[in-house]
Amino acid sequence: MKLILTLFLFTLSGISAFCQQVTVNGKITDEHNKPIPFASVYVKNTTTGSSANSDGEYTLQLKPGTYEVRYGSVGYKQENRVVQLTADKQVNIILQTESYQLTDVVISATGENPAYAIIRNAIKKRKQHLEEVKAYTCDVYIKGVQKLLAAPKKFMGIDIQKATSEAGLDSNRRGIIYLSESQSKYSFKQPDKVHEEMISSKVAGSNRAFSYNRASDMEINFYKNIQVWEGLSNRPVISPIADNALFYYKYKLLGKTVENGETIDKIRVIPKRNYDACFQGDIYILEDSWRIYGLNLFITKAQNINFVDTLRFSEQFFPVGKTIWMPSSIKFEFVGGIFSFKFGGYYISVYKNYNINPVFTKNEFNEVLRITKDTNKKDSVFWENERPVPLTDEEKADYKNKAVLARKRESKPYLDSLDKVNNKFNTTALLSDYHYRDRYKHEYLNLDPLLTAVKFNTVQGFDINYGGSFSKRIDTLNNRFLVLGAKGGYGFSDHKFTGSIYAVLPVSSFTFGFKVGSEVADLNGDGTVSPLVNTFYSLFEKENYEKLYQKRYVSISADKRITGGWLASASVEWADRTWLPNTTSYSFFNPGNKTYTSNNPLLPNQDVPLFPESQSFKITFRTSYDFSDQYETFPTGRRYLPSPYPTIGVNYTTGIKGILGSDVDYNLVSADVSKSGISAGVLGQSSFYVGAGKFLNDNNLYYPDYKQFLGNQVLFYKSDINSFLLLNYYNFSTYKQYIEGHFEQNFSGFILNKIPLIRKLKLQEIFDANYLSTSSLKNYTELGFGIQYLNFRLIYGRSFNSGSNINSAIRLGVNF
Repeated sequence: MKLILTLFLFTLSGISAFCQQVTVNGKITDEHNKPIPFASVYVKNTTTGSSANSDGEYTLQLKPGTYEVRYGSVGYKQENRVVQLTADKQVNIILQTESYQLTDVVISATGENPAYAIIRNAIKKRKQHLEEVKAYTCDVYIKGVQKLLAAPKKFMGIDIQKATSEAGLDSNRRGIIYLSESQSKYSFKQPDKVHEEMISSKVAGSNRAFSYNRASDMEINFYKNIQVWEGLSNRPVISPIADNALFYYKYKLLGKTVENGETIDKIRVIPKRNYDACFQGDIYILEDSWRIYGLNLFITKAQNINFVDTLRFSEQFFPVGKTIWMPSSIKFEFVGGIFSFKFGGYYISVYKNYNINPVFTKNEFNEVLRITKDTNKKDSVFWENERPVPLTDEEKADYKNKAVLARKRESKPYLDSLDKVNNKFNTTALLSDYHYRDRYKHEYLNLDPLLTAVKFNTVQGFDINYGGSFSKRIDTLNNRFLVLGAKGGYGFSDHKFTGSIYAVLPVSSFTFGFKVGSEVADLNGDGTVSPLVNTFYSLFEKENYEKLYQKRYVSISADKRITGGWLASASVEWADRTWLPNTTSYSFFNPGNKTYTSNNPLLPNQDVPLFPESQSFKITFRTSYDFSDQYETFPTGRRYLPSPYPTIGVNYTTGIKGILGSDVDYNLVSADVSKSGISAGVLGQSSFYVGAGKFLNDNNLYYPDYKQFLGNQVLFYKSDINSFLLLNYYNFSTYKQYIEGHFEQNFSGFILNKIPLIRKLKLQEIFDANYLSTSSLKNYTELGFGIQYLNFRLIYGRSFNSGSNINSAIRLGVNF
């Protein structure tokens, strides 16, 4: 009984303490009574604070007592106000525009603006300020608002008026299209480790959705030399105080002011060249410590940004201890447009409760983000007490109106009615693609587009290969689906039917696959030209690049994430393989009076079988590791993140003779190392792939069993990490040993005017093989160059000489 009474009193005291929270609120305006958006509000000598909203309104939750509250915004004089709180209190604040004086500024004898000396000091201190906080934790509140500012009534046959009305916008097709809030606990450790736990999330118009807001996405640090905004900017943006900033920027001192005993310099930053990846605007520097006090910067389309026309950025700092300053708020504002649509909005993050001496567990940073299923369950009372940035009237109305829409949209009758409309079958759906959905049961039926199901090749002539699939979510925790599918085809020239069925089944931590059927497959099992592109070249250019064979097969596969970045997979396949001859010479056009090559890529002028009919039973194993255990946790499961390190893979394939009539007897072992998206600073990103392998025995195998390479011989080129720009699709296949290397540099929009000379390398050894009677040694080097990419790829192997046009020692090609 005593224990129960103690617990009751403890709970009662906690409730009492919560109830003792009082609110100070008001409006922050300038001397002309105009609101100052997103001004910062915090309690002196603490990291407790908030921010005004876009209308200048603020609110701050505190316990009863006496506080010195500081109100500020970059460009305005800070206002300190002693506030005694015993109950809720309204305090309106007028901030005076800061006057930056030039009276004490001395121009150097060289005529250099004094801003340069300040910037040089800031550059010298850059690395110190970047590394002075080894780790910290804080609470982060983020609000994101996206608005449609203008839109046509109709666009490409779509009724925009109806769509915007259903989305809760006004009759002029204007209003908020996305409104969300989130609160997170954010942890950081040098140099780049982060962990974020989203505590609460709220999205207007959905009771089930989770906010896209992430503290790591809002994090920006101008003490770093470059700002990398993937997706938003094609190039890293240079910081105004980067080590090489003087090469990119001009500076002008606008004036000085003194605040709380600190001298603040206001400096205008101007790109030296219009199209450099640089900011424009004002930066505020504290003298003596030479740290950033605040920023008001922007970039535009001239800096090659995506999606928006102008992106404005502002950041305010406040002291955390005697010598440490940390961000108090960060704000992004944007406007843009496409066609007749105009949009705009902002994202703001407010930081408080900093701890710059945290203690972390050993594996805390393996999990980069955590969002639990209860994150979006907080009620309006919680948000009224915890929200540091008040909602504007427009935002309050948006939440209210869309709450009604959310209840309607998530009801079974609404979902059924929506599916009924979208599931209507018509001719257009048949030609493009058709999707049948039951969103309430999470069941989906998909039929392939009929237009892309019809193709042409010289083996089958015109052929149709049509299919569909059914999927159903069977693992709600990890959002995994059972998938069943089937395909059927017919060649109108060879008069042969093909067909297959397949299934994908998640079981525990495994994913199993099953497939059985008959198909006309590419001789290069790694893939060559797409059937659609081959159709175009065959019918319009009379060039049949794709070489095919008949394959009847049964296969079973399984894959699993063993732990972290360690993946493993295995497959077993039995197949009956038959070489096929051309059956048609038809084409729409025949420029240059060409003739099709045979379906034997090694003897293009002779209709000779490439290999005899054979059966194959093979087992394949692959395992890979990327040296990273970092992941994100969502209510639907865990998502592992790309590693900053290379991925190492090991493969083993064995063909076993005698099982189910199998003729093959070979063993192939190979390994590869690869990495995509390696940052090269302002030069963009690099990728590389290195692979090597050897057939431990080649007692009996046929062309489909050889090691193949991803080549390209047409104008349409997809730059995969292990593909070659101008390599023949089939002639370099091997059944001995090989090594291949690929390097690619994306120059992020820079134009290459000169290519350095690369010496000719002896890279291709060609030798006798079945159906061939000659051998020779040739040199093969490939260098691709273009507007955005530089490709350098090399290959060495024991391969075929087809007698085709591959004898040039150096090949050049443009990769767009």
